[in-house]
Amino acid sequence: MSGAPEDRASLTSRQIPEMLLSTRDNPLTAPRPPPENLNSSQRAQYRFQVKGNVVITGGAGTLGLEAARALLEHGASGLALWDLNPEQAFDSIKTLHLKFPDRRIMTEAVDVRNEAQIQTAIQSTVKVLGSINILCCFAGVVGVTPAIDMSASEWRRTHDINLMGSFLCAQAVARQIREQHTGGSIVFTASISAHHTNYPQPQCAYNSSKTALLSLAKSLAAEWSSYGIRVNTMSPGYMDTILNEGRGLTRARDMWNQRNPMGRMGDPWELTGPLVLLCSNAGRYINGTDIIVDGGAMVF
Repeated sequence: MSGAPEDRASLTSRQIPEMLLSTRDNPLTAPRPPPENLNSSQRAQYRFQVKGNVVITGGAGTLGLEAARALLEHGASGLALWDLNPEQAFDSIKTLHLKFPDRRIMTEAVDVRNEAQIQTAIQSTVKVLGSINILCCFAGVVGVTPAIDMSASEWRRTHDINLMGSFLCAQAVARQIREQHTGGSIVFTASISAHHTNYPQPQCAYNSSKTALLSLAKSLAAEWSSYGIRVNTMSPGYMDTILNEGRGLTRARDMWNQRNPMGRMGDPWELTGPLVLLCSNAGRYINGTDIIVDGGAMVF
């Protein structure tokens, strides 16, 4: 059914919004080479220096905690661990406090699907740390359900947490960074599941949510460039964490190892190098890209 004439007229006369890219004279995106008076050791430290305060979603999980330690080791001045249940990692977070007594480390209970909770967490984080400069999104879920049997609620929950949750956190942090006029870095955790279909487990909802993150990061990298905000993704392969343990996974683990050129799963520590790259001075000209960290599984 065709619309009214006035509706058609409004379509032909409408003006669409246009994104504003950065320019070469924008100090937020200008190059920042090391000062000339640094020695070789200082230049090396400067290259991978992480400056400012970091928010990590899923911060009480194995990957989030490993990332937290690495970013603190490379100079992050403050850290906010957002998690649905931060108390589950009480001992690990206490250890971080002991290892980095001169840094500000806080936790916040956050459901990444809840805009109100995210906004409250932004306010609390800025109040304690003073600013937000880096966001690393590790909050996520995976389900192993055949597509033909999957309920609509399971599909929605997976996408709500993995995709919408990442967007809502990124949007809130980007607004804060824009207000600060500081620039910053956002890193989404995608997956090799965004690049190929897993085997043997069926997990179409997870795969599609992670594929969408790749596209989202590219869009945001363009839209937020004028604010000095870089947006990238990491795509881990199978990581040797508690989520991939148990006798019931022995057959699957054997398959994953056999299909990997390196013959094994990844150690969570092996994700921290690419993450530090994306968050540090070394990654200042990396924007809208994805780094696959999988031991070579994607060569097949």
